[in-house]
Order: sequence, then structure tokens, then C-alpha cells
Amino acid sequence: MLIAPSLLAADFMNLRPAVEMLNKGADWIHLDIMDGTLVPNISFGFSVVDPLSKLATKPMDAHLMVVHPERWFERLSQDGVSYVSFHLEAAGRKTSAHIEALHSLGLKAGVAINPDVPVSRLFPYIGKADYFLIMSVFAGFGGQKFIYESLDRIAALREEISRRGHRALIEVDGGVGTGNASALRQAGADILVAGSSVFNSDDPLAAIEALRQA
Repeated sequence: MLIAPSLLAADFMNLRPAVEMLNKGADWIHLDIMDGTLVPNISFGFSVVDPLSKLATKPMDAHLMVVHPERWFERLSQDGVSYVSFHLEAAGRKTSAHIEALHSLGLKAGVAINPDVPVSRLFPYIGKADYFLIMSVFAGFGGQKFIYESLDRIAALREEISRRGHRALIEVDGGVGTGNASALRQAGADILVAGSSVFNSDDPLAAIEALRQA
């Protein structure tokens, strides 16, 4: 299982050592980008992503919680980001076009949904998207409590991906820790986004490895 710690939970006064730590132990580096419109919070933009891209040696994974995700694609590609997910709630009928736009830039495309969006709404994009991001809390804030119904949603998506003979990955974001990592793996998750459980740990590298081995 891949672990993608979220920099949203890091100390923003010390992002360089946080990225250097993730370069040692993480599989991906997760970037939560919020615009204050699709979600009520604002996180960071290119003023942070640009310099981080010069430090990161692990693949960067951008989660766009923004109303016009397509405006970010080209610049993220220039910054060397490997994976970009956007919300179905923002893209609507443009979802397939956004996936194609990301692929044209050489990026892996992900489609994300909040807990109140039926997981079946992702099914039309199986075979198009490279991965799907299941939010196990509502997008916009860190430190929320994991929604356990997410396990059923992950299992349903995994079953449908397998039924159609595709290999898309499932990423899970929100309230992830060692207490639910094993259940997430069993449900069909491939990538765990972890924020507080890594950065609030006394030993973040050990916390990452514990999640990976759960």
C-alpha cells in the first residue's frame, strides 16, 4: 500500500524539513489545494507549490479542491507534479475532458468525490481515470473524524473496477491512521493520504511505515 502524507498537516513555518522527511519515507507527497469556494477553507497555491517542487524527490500528488481545476493543470505539469485529482462536483459534464487534458500533459488523472456523492457516479470514468480519490471526511479541513461508511464505498468501487477488468487505483483521504489502515486495505484501497497521524507523531517516519505495513 502506498502512503501519501499530506503537507496540509505539516508546520508551514518548516516546510523544507517536512519535505525532506517525506523524501526519505513517503511514497507520494500529497498537496491539498483549496480555493475557498468549492470548499470553505483556503490552503496554498503556486507560491508554495513552485518552491516545493524543487525540493521534492518523491512523486507529488495534487488534490484540487477548486471550482475551475483546469486552470491549474498546465502549471502543475510544469512543476513536475505526477498525479492530479479534481472533484467530480466541480467538473460535472467536463470530467472526461479534464481527464483527457491531464493525460495530454503527461499527468495521471484522478477523480475525487465527497462522502455525500454516490460512489456509482464514478463508474462512468472507470477505464478513463488512472485513480479515484474517495474522501472519507468532507473536503476542506484537516483533522476530521473518519467516516466508516467509506469502507463500503471503497469496496463497491473496487468491485466495479475489477468487474470491468481495469486496474485503476483507489486513494483514500480523511481521518486515516493505523486504527483503520488495515480495514482500508481490505476494502480495496491502494493509496492512503495521512495528515495528522503522520505529522503529529513523535516519529513521522515510523508512523508512515506503520501505515504501510498495517
